[in-house]
Amino acid sequence: MRIGTVVGNIWATRKEEGLQGLKLLIIQPKKLDGQLSNEQIVAADRIGAGVGDEVIVTMGSAAVRSFSTTSICPIDAIVVGIIDGTEKS
Repeated sequence: MRIGTVVGNIWATRKEEGLQGLKLLIIQPKKLDGQLSNEQIVAADRIGAGVGDEVIVTMGSAAVRSFSTTSICPIDAIVVGIIDGTEKS
């Protein structure tokens, strides 16, 4: 899993059938030092994250399995949590 910030939305009127009704967000992941990386990823969202939210994203096969247990959806990343706060020791 990775921590990142939602920096945008994606609208697509034509998309793969498995993506219909699914919100797509642009996420800018954080590096280990807490700074935003230059990388951006697209993640599916079913929990209602919005621009500016700090989120937890899972990627790869874990993202596909968390989305559906009965069918395979063409996603590589999904938002699994909106962060309320963090603490480092």
